[in-house]
Amino acid sequence: MHRATKIVATIGPASSTPDILQKMIRAGLDVVRLNFSHGTADDHRQRAEMVRECARQAGREVAIMADLQGPKIRVGKFENGKTTLEPGQPFILDAECELGNDERVGLDYKDLPRDLKPADILLLNDGLIVLDVARVIGSEIHTIVRVGGDLSNNKGINRQGGGLTAPALTAKDMEDIRTAMSLGADFVAVSFPKNATDMEMARQLANIAGAPYGIKPKMIAKIERAEAIPALQEILDSSDGIMVARGDLAVEVGNAAVPALQKRMIRMARDSNKLVITATQMMESMIHAPVPTRAEVSDVANAVLDGTDAVMLSAESAAGKYPVQTIEAMAAICLEAEKSEQSELDKDFLDRTFTRIDQSIAMGALFTAYHLGAKAIVALTESGSTALWMSRHWTHVPIFALTPRAGSERAMSLYRNVTPLHLDTSTDRDTALQQAIEVVVSKGYAARGDMVVLTVGEPMGQPGGTNTLKIVRVGDVL
Repeated sequence: MHRATKIVATIGPASSTPDILQKMIRAGLDVVRLNFSHGTADDHRQRAEMVRECARQAGREVAIMADLQGPKIRVGKFENGKTTLEPGQPFILDAECELGNDERVGLDYKDLPRDLKPADILLLNDGLIVLDVARVIGSEIHTIVRVGGDLSNNKGINRQGGGLTAPALTAKDMEDIRTAMSLGADFVAVSFPKNATDMEMARQLANIAGAPYGIKPKMIAKIERAEAIPALQEILDSSDGIMVARGDLAVEVGNAAVPALQKRMIRMARDSNKLVITATQMMESMIHAPVPTRAEVSDVANAVLDGTDAVMLSAESAAGKYPVQTIEAMAAICLEAEKSEQSELDKDFLDRTFTRIDQSIAMGALFTAYHLGAKAIVALTESGSTALWMSRHWTHVPIFALTPRAGSERAMSLYRNVTPLHLDTSTDRDTALQQAIEVVVSKGYAARGDMVVLTVGEPMGQPGGTNTLKIVRVGDVL
């Protein structure tokens, strides 16, 4: 069956063999995430080469997303690997401490004392430990433990409500962008951006680093900081998409605020013609269990019903026991949720104006296919823009985007309800349209007698040149 919602999965120790990766691709993997918080440049390069080879053997393109680490706002290391904090005890975070003990620990982010004041609340280890800031003396942050527990090496630190000044792009991130471009990454996910400037800087660095390889990656902003929420529209405008990164975001704004924020972010992204990925703990129990919990099934289904382009797996596929089964389960949930999703196409088009010819053709194709009951929409596209605009509206009519460009094919692997396919387009329009229908029929997506809506640009081969809409029945002479 045609699945509209895409699946992004992180590869790591549990999924870094060709056999497992091929099974993941067959199970429904669309985009591979390389987590630059772990591993070396050589590790990422080897995995990227494996992804390309496994995708080639599977007969389709699988995109690669390079996910940057961002600023490391973490505690340092302990003499004994960890300490146990009790409620009410004093504890010091010391930027100049080398090895921690039961009384204090060092900091990877040396400027943290400058960002804090008395009465601030610090959340450590994903919010499991809570510290109240009593005072700041030089490099030392004196705190009182509110919620205790075991604190081990390199656990993360968040300030409740956000407000830390750490830059989104570190020196490591800048080097990692160069690595990502050298291995042909299609997407770059930027961690902890606060505003449009962070994303514009990342794009500029990626475009410069990608120029020798002919690459201009799509830029994804990971919404993880509280201060990114009021700047969401400007971040969307400067990005190709966003990731609803529910882990760090929940620590900063509170767990209860995240579901409503998720719905708002997905809606804003779609209204802005941008991509959106929903991530973090979607199938967390499947790290150890062969089936998801009922709550996880509902979580994935609700993200689909919200209109997300993709759902993402992290540790489930990188380090879990069941990476293939997790993708199979996620794909099944997405398909089932999509069956019940309501289309509101006519309502979507009210009070909308289209100033571009190619965008008007895209919307006309959607409207026509929806009301005529077409079996499919087939878009011949160079850049993928036509398919992107179509994918922002849900019609239950699958969209097939045929392109001669491998980069466009990979980028479209993240577009909701779009199946990208390769087609060496002819310069003759009718020949190209006939070839497009033959490709869709040969892959079993349409049969003789089915109605298909086609979009194409004349002259052929010009990005942004879509200017023609054609309605045909499969088997008729074009």
